[in-house]
Amino acid sequence: MNEETIKGQSFHGLGIAPGLLATLQKLQFTTPTPIQVKAIPSGIAGEDLIGVAQTGTGKTLAFGIPMLQRLAQTKGQGIVVVPTRELALQVDVELRKISINTGLRTAVLIGGLSMGPQISALRRGANIIVATPGRLIDHLEHRTVSLAKVSCAVLDEADRMLDMGFLPQIKRILDALPKERQTMLFSATMPQEIVKIANTYMKTPLRIEVAPAGTTAERVTQELFIVSNTAKLPLLEHLLKEHKGPTLVFTRTKHGATKITKKLVQSGVTAADIHSNKSLGQRREALEGFKRGKYRVLVATDIASRGIDVKGIETVINFDLPTGSDDYVHRIGRTARAGEEGHAISFAMPDQRKEVAAIERLIRSYIPTSPLPAHIASMRGEARPRPMYTSTLGARPGGRPAIRPPARRFGGRR
Repeated sequence: MNEETIKGQSFHGLGIAPGLLATLQKLQFTTPTPIQVKAIPSGIAGEDLIGVAQTGTGKTLAFGIPMLQRLAQTKGQGIVVVPTRELALQVDVELRKISINTGLRTAVLIGGLSMGPQISALRRGANIIVATPGRLIDHLEHRTVSLAKVSCAVLDEADRMLDMGFLPQIKRILDALPKERQTMLFSATMPQEIVKIANTYMKTPLRIEVAPAGTTAERVTQELFIVSNTAKLPLLEHLLKEHKGPTLVFTRTKHGATKITKKLVQSGVTAADIHSNKSLGQRREALEGFKRGKYRVLVATDIASRGIDVKGIETVINFDLPTGSDDYVHRIGRTARAGEEGHAISFAMPDQRKEVAAIERLIRSYIPTSPLPAHIASMRGEARPRPMYTSTLGARPGGRPAIRPPARRFGGRR
């Protein structure tokens, strides 16, 4: 289902209660996204479901609206488990917005903060718990939280939780939940481990897939530079002069994120970094500063990427290719959100042919390769790969030419 399919669609007719509809209207949520159109009626009906959709498609409302409506009716408890602290805070903000007239209360259980205020929030009576797996396990072990009354459970960004090694914690949490419950699982990709979780812990879940796994945002353009490690920083500085809007830069390591940020600040670019070595307060300040325009560039590792939901990010730059192909989709999904346009640029070193090929197999298209700027290409030892070319052979439906890689795409000097 694409944007044309939902043209004219509204939240009316999805089974949403009048009070929630009024709140959505007040918040100026007028047109639901495809995942919301498909998930909300089934969620309100109490069905178990698996929602597969790329990032930036409105999954929080897709499970948040059904959860709030069912909790208002059943007086049970809801729980949302997410991979990162930032995403937990983001989900909590969204749920608070749409639950403002319901009287339902939320509690956020995340690491990096004292457990005392979290325990107090639980004791006051939390209708919805938003938690990261590790901190939720801490509370279960200290017996400061009970999941006995949970009637609706959500696993959000499930693939990322598995990537981060949370499978044992997820199983333990699901085992602690009542057997009679509704379970909703949302993910951008569908690895085999998630299928196993669904088969074990869910009741004949309805699978809702608005885009095949590996589908990138519809309005994001992609570009690849083949560049040596030593030339990456000069290339980044050059591209930031060309692309002047808000930019998100991804690096593999925490040390790399810190190093890049220092270099950019030294060159006069307002930048901040966000990774797991930063305190929660520092990470929040960096993210809020990026949202407000205090920082033009935010440098992040993958562990922090899922909590970055910022409108208007014009460019995403993969300074380092991700360790897994799925993360490429998540990274570039930070731009071109909710129908906006965006651009994604990736740096690949000459020996990363296999990594690029794996990404292209996942997204089912070639990433156009651009020649290096002359002053970068002239640096000692720098390769000058040929740009991508188009061929009319195997043209796609509608006359669009198939993009084919040149034979020496990762070759040396010409």
